Amino acid sequence: MIAGPTDVFVGVLTALVLLGALPMVVSTVGFLMVTGHRWRTHYGAVDPGELPRVAVLVPAWNEAPVLEHSVDRMMDLDYPPDRLRLVVVDDASTDHTPELLADAARRHPGRVVALRREQGGQGKAHTLNHGLDVLLEDDWAQAVLITDADVIFRPDAIVRMTRHLADPQVGAVTAFIREASEPSSWLNRYIGYEYAGAQLAARRAQNVVGAQACLAGGAQLLSRENLVDLGGRIDTTTLAEDTVTTLKTQVAGRRVIFDPHAECLAEEPASVAGLWKQRLRWSRGNLQVTRRFHGVFFRPHREHHLGNLWFGLQWYCTMLLPAFMILASAALVAMWLLDSASAWLAFQAYWGISALAFVYSTVFTLLLDGRIARRSWVQAVTFPGLVNLAILCWVLAPAPVELAVGQLAQGVGLDPGPGARRWFELAVYLWTSCCMLAAWAVRRVDVMRPGSRVVVPLLVLVGYGPLLCAITFAAYVAQARGAATTWDKTEKTGKVALS
Repeated sequence: MIAGPTDVFVGVLTALVLLGALPMVVSTVGFLMVTGHRWRTHYGAVDPGELPRVAVLVPAWNEAPVLEHSVDRMMDLDYPPDRLRLVVVDDASTDHTPELLADAARRHPGRVVALRREQGGQGKAHTLNHGLDVLLEDDWAQAVLITDADVIFRPDAIVRMTRHLADPQVGAVTAFIREASEPSSWLNRYIGYEYAGAQLAARRAQNVVGAQACLAGGAQLLSRENLVDLGGRIDTTTLAEDTVTTLKTQVAGRRVIFDPHAECLAEEPASVAGLWKQRLRWSRGNLQVTRRFHGVFFRPHREHHLGNLWFGLQWYCTMLLPAFMILASAALVAMWLLDSASAWLAFQAYWGISALAFVYSTVFTLLLDGRIARRSWVQAVTFPGLVNLAILCWVLAPAPVELAVGQLAQGVGLDPGPGARRWFELAVYLWTSCCMLAAWAVRRVDVMRPGSRVVVPLLVLVGYGPLLCAITFAAYVAQARGAATTWDKTEKTGKVALS
């Protein structure tokens, strides 16, 4: 039988729906690759010998609440005191940061160095470059650890990171940043779970393929040789200077390593509005970096592994996830309008893949880190939101769910007609992408009513995952509008739990 135009059109729409599941498939493949990390770690190539002299470089603007704790903790690390210096660049702070740093320099002579920019406000990268200009004037620093004022390193973290620099092929090392805000909000626990999956799983997989996407902004250890080859400067043209450094290091032929056993603690935003501001900057920066480095993806090269197929797919699936969701939703709605039975089959395939990926990745992540499992298991289960969880249950077990919904409707006095299921299908097809609009609405509630008690229930209902997708979509819009590229500081209070 020869397929008619409608059949061909439905086939194309079905392909678009299935394409929407590609990010889940790529993510699941990454989790599977983590099992090979034990054979693809860098530890066997390391013979540390003498630890290098490390200058810890911290940009600071009005960071007194966090510096009063983090400076002394840095001085107490398990690292030879004569081989570790803390260099803080005060970006024209207007609080008592200068006085605090002056006192710290007096208490730790030669180990705490305070620098100041009298004209600040240009952003993190410019502040870092001011410090690098000073650090690279002499040959004391054999490595530079770029971090943030609020980040607290575990006592052995820097030793674990620097051991990799004994291999001359390694140009940079990054650590596992654990969310450790205290008191911990529901949003903080979502972030903690997200970080476990994004770092302990995804970055391990990137170690396996030999290509890292990003040095964590609060834990970037760079060898002096690598810094010099990069021009001794941090990129100032994007909002993702850490990602630019990561990719330039690898393009130049040096390796970037993630060490999951080197751990540091950080405070993260406690409100949806604060998270939105932070992640919008990150997402816009990654879009800028994608445009700048598009030529390295999917192109095998002798000097680096950034052209690895899985790595390229992971990069673009992360960047384009909102687009995949919108295409899948639009295709489902189009098939619904054609009254095609294929719409339900395609929907089942899309959400079935999503369900399997969700269950596998959730269980895997919780098994990777017992502390995250104890602290954030509820957030792990509700990560996609209660609405999406209900849809997953409907796809996996449609008859029991429909029976339960029917009985519930009758119990509240509703009598759904024979066409109710068809209209319910349309609503679900639309939700596949409209969940991002709902997440944006949660953010608007948080902006208009800071601290409102309804924000957490709304977030649990809509989902943390859709919120992240909504932020990425907002980054598309900001870039398309040509919004100003400015670095917005995330407010921190210094409330980091050390347990």
